[in-house]
Amino acid sequence: MALFLYSFFAVLLFFANFASETMIQKNVQTQEQTQQQVQVQQLLPQQVMLVRLMEMPVESLQHRVELECMENPWLERKDNGQQITDNGQEATDYGEPQGDDSYNDATAGDASYDYRSEDDIPDFLTGASHSNNAAEFMSYDDTLSLTDRLREQMADFDLDDHEKELMEYLIGSLDEDGLLKKSLAILADEAEIYQGLNTNAEELGKVLEVLQQFDPPGIGARSLQECLLIQVRRDEDNPFRDMLIKVLDKCFDDFIHKRWSRIEQRLHINHAQAEQLRHEILRLNPRPGGTLGAKSADRAQSIQPDFYVDSDEDGTITVTLSRGNQPSLIISPDVEGQHDAFVRQYVERGQMFINALQQRSETMMRTMQAIVKLQKPFFQEGDETLLRPMKLDDVAELTGYDISTISRAANSKYVETSFGTFPLKWFFTHKATQNDEGGDVTARQVMAALRGYIEQEDKRQPLSDERLTQMLHADGFSIARRTVAKYREQMGIPVARMRK
Repeated sequence: MALFLYSFFAVLLFFANFASETMIQKNVQTQEQTQQQVQVQQLLPQQVMLVRLMEMPVESLQHRVELECMENPWLERKDNGQQITDNGQEATDYGEPQGDDSYNDATAGDASYDYRSEDDIPDFLTGASHSNNAAEFMSYDDTLSLTDRLREQMADFDLDDHEKELMEYLIGSLDEDGLLKKSLAILADEAEIYQGLNTNAEELGKVLEVLQQFDPPGIGARSLQECLLIQVRRDEDNPFRDMLIKVLDKCFDDFIHKRWSRIEQRLHINHAQAEQLRHEILRLNPRPGGTLGAKSADRAQSIQPDFYVDSDEDGTITVTLSRGNQPSLIISPDVEGQHDAFVRQYVERGQMFINALQQRSETMMRTMQAIVKLQKPFFQEGDETLLRPMKLDDVAELTGYDISTISRAANSKYVETSFGTFPLKWFFTHKATQNDEGGDVTARQVMAALRGYIEQEDKRQPLSDERLTQMLHADGFSIARRTVAKYREQMGIPVARMRK
């Protein structure tokens, strides 16, 4: 019996050990399989270089190229005796955006690229001015802000204490271009609410007339048309003055849409005369505050656009990629016959850098073309209410790039248009609501409608947020009252009871 029990327990112990070893082997095997499935993705050196170059705006890229040329003795500038920059391709057909693999050296990469000769370049791009007064004004200390320079000129005019307060208020209300974008009625309300100044639109208008006599010409204008007209009217020695006033006053819509053939017909002038007038207008400054550098000392560093977008009279849009003063690069011909491993290492890095620059240019160009295609009405008209909702995904889908690539291409980049210079991120707008036709509506469109309602309201009975919501609904905008209040606050417009 004892022998039987011993044998029985021996068998149980054997099977227990066998099961334990089997479970251990399974655990070990499972652990090994899990470890084998872990993968670590590493970017290749050229991919890392491309990512870093993609994030750089044109000015930083220029410095990076210069540094690379200093560090790599076998990387040379392709110099043909003149400044070398790259011109992008025309974007006349917005199907799938095409890359720009062939660049030419015929055009300048700065803001003067669109002009045939040096004489055609607008004075505000060359630092000169058509007005002697403005030229004298430019000789002031460059460390002064626009606000300080305008305040200095107040002493040249006979203003009483109240008018000086209103002038200070108007100067502080100018945007960075030196323009006055808010209506006088809204400014009068805000002056009373926030500054304790008792005034009205008529009184502010009289002070504004004085401000518009300050230098540089065009300061304090409420629109591009008024800005250009102020400059022309002050230039009494210009023999084309009267005709220029007619173009800007009677044919302004044709002018901004470059319909010069219609201007010739309406003013009964020939093509040569129209060309002369066009050149004279190009000498004017649409951003008089920008000429002096900044509205405040914080804006001392100017923005260098990464792209230029221009639209012709027939609606054709041209996209140009800027490279600033960045030279074209080549591997030195002296490398032929060199077999040293150290030399070959420099050559490979240099070629990798050149390839990354070319790939960056293609990616940037395709991204900008896609943005132009998606926001084509804005680039043709310049009206921000024409911007459609657009996300990174939309541009990524159109270009075939990853969203992260689009984000890098758009970050810290700027585009110069006929309507101003904008950061690329500005064109990415979210959908606020839908209209009655089912179309998407952006927040900018809603805010533009709200601004219009408020500017035209009876100041004795200002519109409440509830009434504004009803008016939006009547115009086809389905939006909640709390959203109306949010947009009103974002525009800096007080509630109804504060606008009386």
